[in-house]
Amino acid sequence: MSHNAVQRFLFKELNIRGQHIRLEDSWQAMLKDRHYPQAIVKLLGELTAMSVLMANGMKHKGKITLQVQGSGPITLLVVEVTHDLKIRGVAKTNRTIENETSLDELLGDGQILVTMENIQTQHHFQSYVSREGDSIAESFETFLSQSEQLPSKIWLSADENNIGGVLIQKMPETDGQDEDAWDRVVHLTTTVKDEELTTLPAEELLHRLFHEEVIELFEGQEVVYECPQDRGRVEDMLKSLGEAEVRKVLEEQGEIVIHNEICNFHMRFNQEDIDALFAKDSDTLQ
Repeated sequence: MSHNAVQRFLFKELNIRGQHIRLEDSWQAMLKDRHYPQAIVKLLGELTAMSVLMANGMKHKGKITLQVQGSGPITLLVVEVTHDLKIRGVAKTNRTIENETSLDELLGDGQILVTMENIQTQHHFQSYVSREGDSIAESFETFLSQSEQLPSKIWLSADENNIGGVLIQKMPETDGQDEDAWDRVVHLTTTVKDEELTTLPAEELLHRLFHEEVIELFEGQEVVYECPQDRGRVEDMLKSLGEAEVRKVLEEQGEIVIHNEICNFHMRFNQEDIDALFAKDSDTLQ
């Protein structure tokens, strides 16, 4: 199993379900050349883990976007995850982060917004996640407990090499089978260390935490970083600005440089590129 996977599991005798996530290569690819300070790496990583846990098992084609617009030194965090678990994301700051560590210090009164997009129906669902406690995990525990009507507990950890996380949810039948089960499982999971979350594969971690429980671990779903340099989309955007406007910018700047922030690449268009772009257009008009 690759170290870039999210896996579902079930406490078979307790009717408690869960997910385990651990990302390595895909997370490192998302951070490549970003040079984020530790505080951003941690927050963006936790948000990325959370978005994958929510996207795993989407019933339709689409994507989930988690976005935080902050009023602290971190002004923006965005993570997108598609139904087939392709991730990308970015963080933006307006000043150097010095010793701020708490959510309040880093984000001010920034809001967390969840957008779920269904490509088939072209439908968007948006919802704010109220900031609870001082962590991404606590905020989403409350959100999932309310939106899915299932008590939920979340443990997340992230550093520049790995992301790890565990989500457990209490199903409606849990108490009928064992009324102590939920408290016991929560108590056991609370002993998990950050290092265990970020370095241990699902099987090993679950065995370490719950070796006396009967657990079914389902096959993992691979999570990949994907940020294609889609030149066609950028060309369409330039065309939509109109030839006169584009040529004016080209004249002023010598070339047109488009910076894709979420994917962290630059696309350059010189005189020849622009001539060719609008020549193609005039050919199709004739």
